[in-house]
Amino acid sequence: MNKNVSVGSRVRSIREAKNLSVEQVAERSGLTLEQVNNIEVNDKLPSLAPLIKIARALGVRLGTFLDDMDNLGPVICRQEDLEKSISFSSENANSHNNLSFFSLAQAKTGRHMEPFLIDIESASINGYLLSSHEGEEFLYVLEGAVEITYGKETYTISKGESIYYDSIVEHNVHAANASKASKAKILAVVYTPF
Repeated sequence: MNKNVSVGSRVRSIREAKNLSVEQVAERSGLTLEQVNNIEVNDKLPSLAPLIKIARALGVRLGTFLDDMDNLGPVICRQEDLEKSISFSSENANSHNNLSFFSLAQAKTGRHMEPFLIDIESASINGYLLSSHEGEEFLYVLEGAVEITYGKETYTISKGESIYYDSIVEHNVHAANASKASKAKILAVVYTPF
């Protein structure tokens, strides 16, 4: 991802191109005015849930905020491309500090799926926030184990196992335990309808 262009500035640019006010985007997305303003002026990425809501409100794909270039054909992601990670934040700054996202298709134009490799360094000792958004998610554990809080249920998924769920249900993905040594790597595919 081009570090010179932040997600917030892309959100603002698209909003302005569509002649929408911050208030209109807040109303359409169900977010507060403060949340939309913070996303537009902050250099950190927000969590996926509000970003998906803003994409819906603006009538664009989630990937529009993350794209580096437009490519209509197949996109190949090489090993050296995985060295550039994206870190998402949230209202509770400690709840996602342990996640590093490596986009596997940021150059693909018109995509509806967002494939990521995600390194989970450790579980948050400060708890975590549940989030929800339209769409579906598929997670496959490559290393370690993860815990998925999904609604009122909790699932532990280990290496070689997967889970597929509707992301409209409140959920959170984190390392299976809170020890510093707890690490995991997952393949995640997030689908958001357009």
